[in-house]
Amino acid sequence: MTQPKRGYECSPWELRWRGLAVDQLQRTESTFALSNGHIGMRGTLEEAEPRGLPGTYLNGFYEEHGLPYAEAGYGYPEAGQTVVNVTDGKIIRLLVEDEPLDMRYGQATAHNRVLDFRSGTLRRETEWTSPTGSRVRVSTERLVSFTQRAVAAIRYEVEPLDDEIQLVAQSDLLANEPIETDTRDPRVAAALEAPLVSEYMMADGYRAVLVHRARRSGLRVAAAMDHQVEAADGLRTDITVEEDLARLTIAVDVPKGRKLRITKFLGYGWSAQRSIPALRAQVDAALAGALQTGWAGLLAEQRQFLDQFWSTADVEIDGDPELQQAIRFALFHILQAGARGESRAIPGKGLTGPGYDGHAFWDTETFVLPVLTYTLPDAARDALRWRHATLDKAKDRAEQLGLRGAAFPWRSINGAECSAYWPAGTAAFHVNADIADAVARYLAATQDIEFERQHGTELLVETARLWMSLGHHDPHGGFRIDGVTGPDEYTAVVDNNVYTNLMAQRNLHEAAESCSRHPDVAQLYGVTQTEIAAWRDAARKMLVPYDELLQVHPQSERFTEHARWNFQVTPPQNYPLLLNYPYFDLYRKQVVKQADLVLAMHLRGDAFSLEQKQRNFAYYEALTVRDSSLSATTQAVLAAECGHVGLAYDYLAEAALTDLYDLHNNVRNGLHMASLAGAWIATVAGFGGMRDHGGELTFRPRLPGALNRITFRMEFRGSRFAVAVDQDKAGYRLIHGPPLTITHYESPITLTEQTTTLPVPPIDAPEEPTQPKGRAPVRRTGNLPREGDTIQPGYLRVGTAR
Repeated sequence: MTQPKRGYECSPWELRWRGLAVDQLQRTESTFALSNGHIGMRGTLEEAEPRGLPGTYLNGFYEEHGLPYAEAGYGYPEAGQTVVNVTDGKIIRLLVEDEPLDMRYGQATAHNRVLDFRSGTLRRETEWTSPTGSRVRVSTERLVSFTQRAVAAIRYEVEPLDDEIQLVAQSDLLANEPIETDTRDPRVAAALEAPLVSEYMMADGYRAVLVHRARRSGLRVAAAMDHQVEAADGLRTDITVEEDLARLTIAVDVPKGRKLRITKFLGYGWSAQRSIPALRAQVDAALAGALQTGWAGLLAEQRQFLDQFWSTADVEIDGDPELQQAIRFALFHILQAGARGESRAIPGKGLTGPGYDGHAFWDTETFVLPVLTYTLPDAARDALRWRHATLDKAKDRAEQLGLRGAAFPWRSINGAECSAYWPAGTAAFHVNADIADAVARYLAATQDIEFERQHGTELLVETARLWMSLGHHDPHGGFRIDGVTGPDEYTAVVDNNVYTNLMAQRNLHEAAESCSRHPDVAQLYGVTQTEIAAWRDAARKMLVPYDELLQVHPQSERFTEHARWNFQVTPPQNYPLLLNYPYFDLYRKQVVKQADLVLAMHLRGDAFSLEQKQRNFAYYEALTVRDSSLSATTQAVLAAECGHVGLAYDYLAEAALTDLYDLHNNVRNGLHMASLAGAWIATVAGFGGMRDHGGELTFRPRLPGALNRITFRMEFRGSRFAVAVDQDKAGYRLIHGPPLTITHYESPITLTEQTTTLPVPPIDAPEEPTQPKGRAPVRRTGNLPREGDTIQPGYLRVGTAR
């Protein structure tokens, strides 16, 4: 019998994997992860083995560990934070006539798993023959509820395919699950070895509760399970509990034509302050709500929530089925990362894996929040509320550094700085302007006055104060910001990084505007008219370096005078460079890890002419090696604006397929949220030409020749609208809400329910730029996957010849 190809099947509304590939489990556990922003569950099999890297995470729950320094220094953070694999409730082991169902033994004659973007569930169907010849069909469906934040649920069905069979199922809550870690830091490894200390356990009937405390951070977590069981007569059950394990055992003889059906409901909660009884009451209440709603009700709520999301957020790609699937996959995971975080961070990996120790970075505000702002604005608001909740820590950090205002962390779970590497951590002060940028975008898109008065103005004020103390007026009449690191981590501790300066300029301007709108709020924070005037003056005089000889903007002062990296002699296996060359050499050469000046031209495009963008883009294309998953998105956006639509298409595909093809060989540790969000940004800001400079929406759409049409939806100031881009024209239509005025190229139009169609003018594209040797994106031409084709992770790599 011909074995089916193992891999992802190309399909517009789902991610399906046919067959079992044990060596791919670590990857598929990430791509098949379910989350609602509060609970995250990796896509491990219910039977728990075989497995790659199991994981169940609660947003904000972490363990502490010391940070290693060969030589300590003043201002170095002392404690790190690492996300913890909390109590695993996904496990339902199955024994068929005393044989454990383990896909490595016996024979799986059929096996497929599907992540459904519309139902919000992970389904699986397996036909398995035990080593002794007993055949069963196992069907499962799993969800993490978008509507009931503390709830997850599993439907598990087993059906004999031949004769009557004895089945024994063991449904577990398992804490301190043994996992392998690839960390090189022994302190982190020690912190993650059995990090949970038992505080309470209970089991009765079909229900069990476990409460644990993290050894060093002191955070407390509760997990609870309850069940509904449908089976033939003769059902026997037993429940046991110990410190790290609660188990419901179900035994029954199931005749052919009947099923054993188990519905498992899970409740999770954690707190830094609440007592054991309070947490137990919280998870008991979560289970009560789930049981009252029932399995069918949870499915219906999940579907309704997603129907609403897709009505606002969907992107349709005509001409590339694989890209269509990838963009919906990306949007689904961005939704999962932020939907119910509710004043918690959105980590760099979401809740799909332990990568980056579960930390949040600047890319949340710069890449993820623009997507949420225009598709699910309440989630963007909640993420910004988390930043505001950590403002005291940021102000303390600024004071420690001898600065005013707030210095937000480079990486963190609870708001305290956790980066042990100063040049690429604390020195990257641009994170503060990135937060301010996200605040300003959210306010412009929603006109949420309540948020601005309670949270937004203070965030803008304290970040503006940071720039006034970090920068200074020089004798030549400019305002300088020295000794900082921009987005490019191959260039550190520089003067007048263009991205940092332009984003700080916007920060200062937005702080002044917000205080002018709400003088009573400004007064609460001690803002005077003199201070506002100083912000405006610094913004007006902000220094932006320019190389008159080369007619390009140096990424930072004198950057274009550095020696260029010798790309011709750099072997392909030596990328990423940071793993094979010393930082001191990278820092003194012209080599760019990820878009920096090019990112400035996207987010502050109003500060550059088109001709400057085209010259700058060509210059930095030749230097950018994309050793970061953050880069392709921005290069796609600027390539499209500069007229290189084919190159933009290549970069869009790289951003969208980063995780499905595991381009950076680290999907085992979780998905790249910023790159997933970048798929939307590259589509909407790249080929849709959407910009939001000055808080107004403008569009300059343009398609690559390979695509027939792109349609996307957005929400802005209470209005939902659709944009359809064809090769020679673009149409704009209001779906819901009051009339809205936008700009198409230079023409303002007011959207109505009747489609307004306008031509897309031609552009004279300059000569296509070149990339460093071996670092060009894969050319997206030829035989692209079609619907129903199988695609395999790992074959596509950055640097494949174009």
